[in-house]
Amino acid sequence: MELAETCGKGTLSAGEPSTKRSITSIYEDEEVVGFEKDAEIIMKKLIRGTKERDVISIYGMPGLGKTTLARKVYNNPSIVNYFDVKAWCAVSQTYNRRTLLVEIFKQATNDEIKIKEDDDVADMLRRVLIGKRYLIVLDDIWDVEAWEDLGICFPQGEYGSRVMVTTRIEQVAKHLQHHSDPHSLSFLTSEKSWKLLEKKVFQGESCSPDLLEAGLQVAQHCKGLPLVVVLVAGFIAKMGREASLWLEVANDLSSLALGEQSMKVIQSSYDHLEDPLKHCLLYMGLFPEDHKIPVDDLLKLWMAEEFVLNSETENMEEASRNCLSDLHNRSLVMVSGMRINRDVEYCSLHDVVREFCLRKLTEDKYMQLTVPYNPYQHLCSTESRLCIYIHDDLVEQLDHYEYQLDKIPMLNFKETNSLEFIAHPKLNIWNNLYSNPLDLVVKLRFVRALHLMDVTLPDSWATAIQSLTELRYLALYVRQFELEWISHLHDLQTLHLKSSERIHLNAATLSEMARLRHVNVDSFSLVWEDNEEGSFEECSTSMLESMKTFGHCEIDLYNMNARFLWRLPNLEELGLHVEDVPEFPLFPIPEGHTRLHSLFLHIYLPNFFVSFGWERYFVFPSNLRHLNFSGCVLTEEMVLNIARLKKLESLTLQGGFPFGRSQSYFWDVTNVEFRTLKYLTLLTFQMVKWKVSEESFPMLEELSLDYSLYLKEIPPSFADMPTLRLIELSKCIQSLGVSAMNIKREIEENTGCDSLQVVIKGTTFVPFDVTLF
Repeated sequence: MELAETCGKGTLSAGEPSTKRSITSIYEDEEVVGFEKDAEIIMKKLIRGTKERDVISIYGMPGLGKTTLARKVYNNPSIVNYFDVKAWCAVSQTYNRRTLLVEIFKQATNDEIKIKEDDDVADMLRRVLIGKRYLIVLDDIWDVEAWEDLGICFPQGEYGSRVMVTTRIEQVAKHLQHHSDPHSLSFLTSEKSWKLLEKKVFQGESCSPDLLEAGLQVAQHCKGLPLVVVLVAGFIAKMGREASLWLEVANDLSSLALGEQSMKVIQSSYDHLEDPLKHCLLYMGLFPEDHKIPVDDLLKLWMAEEFVLNSETENMEEASRNCLSDLHNRSLVMVSGMRINRDVEYCSLHDVVREFCLRKLTEDKYMQLTVPYNPYQHLCSTESRLCIYIHDDLVEQLDHYEYQLDKIPMLNFKETNSLEFIAHPKLNIWNNLYSNPLDLVVKLRFVRALHLMDVTLPDSWATAIQSLTELRYLALYVRQFELEWISHLHDLQTLHLKSSERIHLNAATLSEMARLRHVNVDSFSLVWEDNEEGSFEECSTSMLESMKTFGHCEIDLYNMNARFLWRLPNLEELGLHVEDVPEFPLFPIPEGHTRLHSLFLHIYLPNFFVSFGWERYFVFPSNLRHLNFSGCVLTEEMVLNIARLKKLESLTLQGGFPFGRSQSYFWDVTNVEFRTLKYLTLLTFQMVKWKVSEESFPMLEELSLDYSLYLKEIPPSFADMPTLRLIELSKCIQSLGVSAMNIKREIEENTGCDSLQVVIKGTTFVPFDVTLF
């Protein structure tokens, strides 16, 4: 553990601020005001003290920031580098032991070992952790039994392992005490409350003198709760900058008790939302507690339910992202996971916000009037739908009363004739009650979204959903699939499929589904029927202008497939597996896909060494911002093709190797400039030597290498790149980590700034015999 040292303060940098509305800035503000001393205390308990396994408990009431503090410490580079294995899981009031153990096991093994249904996960986890210095975080434990369930899976030993626990119950924290005393999280002082409020409202600027006194009063009446401070900041930032308005907020807060205060603040934030945002927020309350909600799925579900206001544009995706951005900016939604390119991958609700949503839904009997924001309707349409959310209590009553709506006590019979349904976002949680949830769903004809990705459906599924003609969102896990089975769903926007068998999509049938926006199938190929070419060319509807996402398709690059991609002019994200040596260009008219910003491309070229010149077929659309290239033999011409992309921000090279004219496995980019690249990830990308100049990556912020088993050194010229903020290594050879630390020290000596973080994850390897090359 020679490299286990402090690698700088703070957390990941998110780069330069953007004028574009975005929710990608969450980590810019992760150094939350008021936790500095607490973080220092917890870190000392983690790194110092007994060599025996210890439990570090953080306790306090909801809204004090227990999870935020734990996450801040967990992500600190000195903690990341100190422990061999790290894992985080949210326990919550209700939990499934096996599910939690699977989650911890996946993180402990980097998801490298697959788990079968009959595996003893507890024993597998113990075996993985034995002999290692591990850190396991159990967030939001409610009772001692949860620890007794899980703690036996974390082996003892004198390696300095730690389990960090957050709980709102003091007695639980004291019961779990081993060597270290539980840490009580205190309320913020008035000064720290104001500092946090000012930071959130003014985004780094100072408060104007005429607002200072009112702002101090608002901060004081938040009574030291960070959650309340942040929520208040979220809605007063949207107010006019008038002292009288802020004083009204302070007066409202002054009369509230702490628990009531949190709900009142959320109610105030909720009242300031436009109707579409209210629908979007309440819908999130139906996800399970502590659920990490995939953002891509959430936005498409909002679109399917017609929550999203779509004014003056048919770009519903952008409108949905703006809704999520607004909810995040008001601190009602938290970001819980990000991609390497800083796009948000997962979001979640704080427990208190979720409790408010459920209370609000219950008060309204899960019913509401919704104005459709459908791009195919006239923008001035005022037609409303009377909707009811499909929720757990309603499901039980539907089953008990055999789906006769007039018999269900919670519904008013006079309203049921026009009643429509908003689908439960996690329909698969009913699987414990219903072996075939389709039996229930088919009775609710007007559902717009169906998400059954986590259960394998019987072959009769296609017949069962014939009546669900209003579907906009369909996500299924099936054994067999034919596109013709759902071609009658003319309003379908999203099709997401997993299958135990390879799926074939008929190109002409696909072109008839004009409103499809997102097609995501785990493994499928595009097929053409006999004599289909002529009809495809003549069909006026074959231009799929609505299609935004298309993947992951396995194709041979021949003429028909190339022309089909041209039929998707507005694509934004594309995933392709190229099966053989291409005969035609991947993008016959590169300037025709000006909106394509993300491309995942896997190449399988078994005949590469007898097929030189194939790279001329891979000239990419000029506006690409994110490129994930898997299985690529990276020739010099291919490198130049990538470097020509003037907007490329993130590049991931996976499972390939460089192939130069003079020497293979040697990547020389000293004379190549990736002028806009910010994030470079090399994942199992095999090279022995790497040569880089300081001009090669003038904007690079983050360099990640994973499973780099042959490269011994990161080029020293990376020390001359002023924008570099992070080097992250995972399961690389030890000398690579040494070279990263040398770069860090050189930057500190030259600039006097601790601007570069070095994060080393997993085990370091002794290099293989590179003479094989």
